[in-house]
Amino acid sequence: MYVQSAVPAALPDHRPERLTGPCVERLLARLRATEITEHHRVVEEFWRRAETAGTPLVETVEGHPDHRIVTFLWRGHRATRQVLFLANGLTDRDHLAGSLMDRVPGTDVWHLGLRLRVDHRGAYRIAADVSAKEPPEDAGVLQARLRSLASHAARDPLNRHCVPTRWGAAESSVLALPDAPAEAWAGVPDGLPAGRVERHRAPAAALGGPRDVWVYLPPGHRDPAPDGDGGLLPVLVLGDGDMWFGRMRFQHVLDALVARGLLPPLAVLAPDAVDRPTRARQLGAHDAYVEYLADELLPWAWERWPVTADPGRTVVAGQGLGAMAALHAGRLRPDCFGHVVAQSPSLWWRPGTPPGSEHRDTFGTPWMVGQFASGAPRLATVHLDVGLHEGAAVDHCRALYDTLHSVRCAVTRREFNGGPDHICWQQALADRLVGLLGPAH
Repeated sequence: MYVQSAVPAALPDHRPERLTGPCVERLLARLRATEITEHHRVVEEFWRRAETAGTPLVETVEGHPDHRIVTFLWRGHRATRQVLFLANGLTDRDHLAGSLMDRVPGTDVWHLGLRLRVDHRGAYRIAADVSAKEPPEDAGVLQARLRSLASHAARDPLNRHCVPTRWGAAESSVLALPDAPAEAWAGVPDGLPAGRVERHRAPAAALGGPRDVWVYLPPGHRDPAPDGDGGLLPVLVLGDGDMWFGRMRFQHVLDALVARGLLPPLAVLAPDAVDRPTRARQLGAHDAYVEYLADELLPWAWERWPVTADPGRTVVAGQGLGAMAALHAGRLRPDCFGHVVAQSPSLWWRPGTPPGSEHRDTFGTPWMVGQFASGAPRLATVHLDVGLHEGAAVDHCRALYDTLHSVRCAVTRREFNGGPDHICWQQALADRLVGLLGPAH
């Protein structure tokens, strides 16, 4: 569910509430009513039903159609000490003990129930502690142990829907409740004409050396650039190409949107993030990165493919620190980038912030908000997306929206019911591209 005004419309409470799900309550009641010699049979029957239904288990809330009770499950064994649930926006990373699952006494059933609004979408992982030592009683020591455990988190084995993680090999599981925003590419049949994804080594003097770039070219494109402006492809410049095309396979989404006529054929230029330290050092609002995008990447593409140089048909997009880079590019170079899509922008960032740090509790006016407030109105249009479970980032985005609106910049804002997840950003990015470049535009 989306809002585009400075003050969001009143909606049912999106905040998660922890509780015991009805499915576990029924299991507990059956165990209490059954001889202990029959408990194994009861538990096995519970797991068979969970495997058939798939997890997490989603149940309605009587009298509250806007919410569901979602029960996450993990099947442990005798060595399991504790089980940690991890989900962006739902797990407090500074208090991981609050996301430990409960165990049904005397069984291998570990569970965590949450009441969530019916439009929630997000990814999650689970980590089981099977170490020889009992969990520490000291809260600080426990937090440190759980931080270490979190690095071993993996997908839910009973959930068939998964998505790649950003840096590790493990996958995350996906939860999408019934009213989560529809995926415009869903239901498109197999066998569609497929675009082409190529990985090029391209000049990047502004960044200190060549950079890998993932390039998406639509079905039926022509390599030689045509004469004049006719037939030139609109362009999306998208950060983190290694994630979007190397792991998320975003090309399949684009193929489907083009096949359905929701998007015109387009080209995507997606620089590789390289690694975590490089990404933290180069993304954010750095002039050198904007110089690379505007003065090296785009001209490099213009020489090779039939892509437009019209800023009105050129979109720059990113997430987190990549969203800050996109905002900075739109502010400094509206002659190249007519549209900015900034998803979950890291508005805590300011010049001098040490790479790799995340000062999410920004006090006062975020630096980027001040930049737009002090400068003359720019030509680029700005489109902001942020998840309701992103804490202070929601207020930061609202402040940026208000500032851009006050300086008469064309700006929209949407707040999705989720956290800073690629599974949320993918749906929102596709929707934004359709609005910016599709037939309605």
